[in-house]
Amino acid sequence: MLVARSIALFAVAALFEIGGAWLVWQGIREHRGWVWIGAGVIALGLYGVVATFQTDDNFGRILAAYGGIFVAGSIAWGVIADGYRPDRFDLVGAAVCLAGMALIMYAPRGT
Repeated sequence: MLVARSIALFAVAALFEIGGAWLVWQGIREHRGWVWIGAGVIALGLYGVVATFQTDDNFGRILAAYGGIFVAGSIAWGVIADGYRPDRFDLVGAAVCLAGMALIMYAPRGT
C-alpha cells in the first residue's frame, strides 16, 4: 500500500511539474500570455508541495527517484499534449529511468 501511495504521489507531482513547465512554455514560446505563465508557476509550486508527502525522509532520494518519473512522464505528456512520436530509444530510455526510480525508491534496505 505504501508503494501504491508513493507512486500516486509521484504521478500527481509529475502532472504539476510537467504541466506547469508546459504552461510556461506555452505562455512564452507560443505567445499565449501571462495567464498561462502564472498558472504554470503555480503548478510548479504545487509540485514542490506534493513531493513533501512522500513517506521517505531523504529529500535527495525522493528527488532522484522522481527523476525517472519526470523522464517517462515528459515523453507521455509530449505524446498526449503535442502529438510527439517517441522512437524506440526514447521508450527504452524512459524504461531504464523507471527501473532506476524503482531501484532507488523501493529497494529493500537494512536500516
